[in-house]
Amino acid sequence: MRIVAGKHRGRSIDAPPGTAVRPTSARAREALFDLLAHGRFAEQDCCRDAIVLDAFAGTGAFGLEALSRGARYVTFLEKDRAARNILEQNVTKFGETKACTILSGDATRPPRAASPADLAFLDPPYREELAAPALKGLAQSGWFAPGALVVAELAALDKLDLPDGFTFLEDRTYGAAKFVFLRYAT
Repeated sequence: MRIVAGKHRGRSIDAPPGTAVRPTSARAREALFDLLAHGRFAEQDCCRDAIVLDAFAGTGAFGLEALSRGARYVTFLEKDRAARNILEQNVTKFGETKACTILSGDATRPPRAASPADLAFLDPPYREELAAPALKGLAQSGWFAPGALVVAELAALDKLDLPDGFTFLEDRTYGAAKFVFLRYAT
């Protein structure tokens, strides 16, 4: 698995062995970030100078891709110790330790945010219905700035019941993954 574009383009992202972490394919990540940079949501490049949250961070692929493309700062939130250890190694390998924070925690019951995110990625385990509780918990803990763009990755056939404060914008399916684009309004 590699970074698709930006200053870290082509650099490999390490992943823990086993099935505890399900990294998003490079093809799906490339399509997502192209849409963020040049598509419907790109009044400006959504990554450029953004404060980013990567919840259910796993390897950190979303946050590292955002940093590679010009994000100012990323907070990674991951509760699995093995995934967090690999994430820390990836951040160090990319020389991005000053541009991010790695928090240990459950995205459905997160710690209070130090700074709200302009752009957020949620990549919960498929078919566990964690996206809606995570959106609610993260919103209540101050993780989303007003007007923040939130991208949740779900299994292609999964549905998402939105908590209050979120507006559905669209969804896009890439193989087994579906990206659901939301706007946080409160």
